[in-house]
Parts: sequence; C-alpha cells; structure tokens
Amino acid sequence: MSCWMPGSPALSMCRGLAALPITCLERAKDLKTRLGILLHKPELGHKLGSSSKLQLGSRRRDASREVLEWRESFDQLLKSKSGVNAFHTFLKTEFSEENLDFWLACEDFKKTRSKTKLASKANRIFEEFVQSEAPREVNIDHETREITRKNLSGATSACFNEAQAKTRTLMEKDSYPRFLKSASYQDMTKQATGRGTSKRSHT
Repeated sequence: MSCWMPGSPALSMCRGLAALPITCLERAKDLKTRLGILLHKPELGHKLGSSSKLQLGSRRRDASREVLEWRESFDQLLKSKSGVNAFHTFLKTEFSEENLDFWLACEDFKKTRSKTKLASKANRIFEEFVQSEAPREVNIDHETREITRKNLSGATSACFNEAQAKTRTLMEKDSYPRFLKSASYQDMTKQATGRGTSKRSHT
C-alpha cells in the first residue's frame, strides 16, 4: 500500500515519521543495528570458544613437552621460565634457593648498561650473596670470593663470572639430579606423559 494513497493509514504514519527529528530516526537505525549484532552473538561466541579451546590445547601440549625437556640438560631447565620456578620451589625445600637467586641476579647484572648502576648493583649482589657471612651466602671457595671482591674495584659485567660459574656447577651436579628424582618433578612428568598417552589412545 503506497504512502501517497489519500486517506490511507500508511499516509498518516509517513507524516508522523516525517515529523520526527532526524536524531530519533538515526537512533532507531542504531538500535536496529545493535539488535542485529546481539542476535548473531551466540554464533560468534561459539566460534571464539572453539578457537580458545584449540589454543588452550596447544599450550598444554607445549607445557608438557617443556616439562620433559627439563631432564635433558640443566641448560634446558634454566632456559625455561616455568622450569626455573619449579626448580626454585624445590630448592626452597632444601633451604638452598640462594644459589639460584644469585645465578639469576648475575644474569640480570650482565644486562646492565649504565656504569653507575653496574657499580651499585655489583656491591649489592656482593653484600647479599658473596661476602663472608652474607645474609644469603652462596657456597663458594675462599679464593673465588677474594677474586670477586677484587673485581668490584673496577666493576664490569663480567665481575661475577667465576663465582656464578662455581654456583652453577654446584647446582648442576648436586641439586639438579635430586630435583629430577623429586616427587614434585615425577608428578609433573607423569601428568605430561599421561596427556600424551590419553591423546594417542583417542586417535
């Protein structure tokens, strides 16, 4: 039925719409658009949900592989952020986490570019971990301790290299093998291999 037919209800409707301000008509269009988006949202949510599940599954597989790689070498463990966290938690049970904290402090120290900051950081690390009766003294020999002390006079990014290497060797030969045999790591490897087994059994 055309708006132009005299006396028709549509004509009065058209006149009513024409009398409305333009902003009202624009709001009505905007409302219609929003309703259309809301009607399509469940389908969009389903697609996003599927994508999230795929990403989560991929992350879990990567995490499982990473856990198993820690037993390949001490370097593999230290390369992994979650590996370092797990190893640190284990060292706390043996009251020897200061060794790893010192190693990590040295790694951070090597990235320092400012000479002023280098000197202040060097003194702080030495006082906390290296000097005799330091609050968190690491287990290094007297000779290495004295070499490190002398290095502080002209602090460079390499001034803790020898002490860091000694501490690393101690962790690799002593704490790391115990970590691999620990109940916490054994549980992690069972979960990692369990996921792989259950995945294979479903294929």
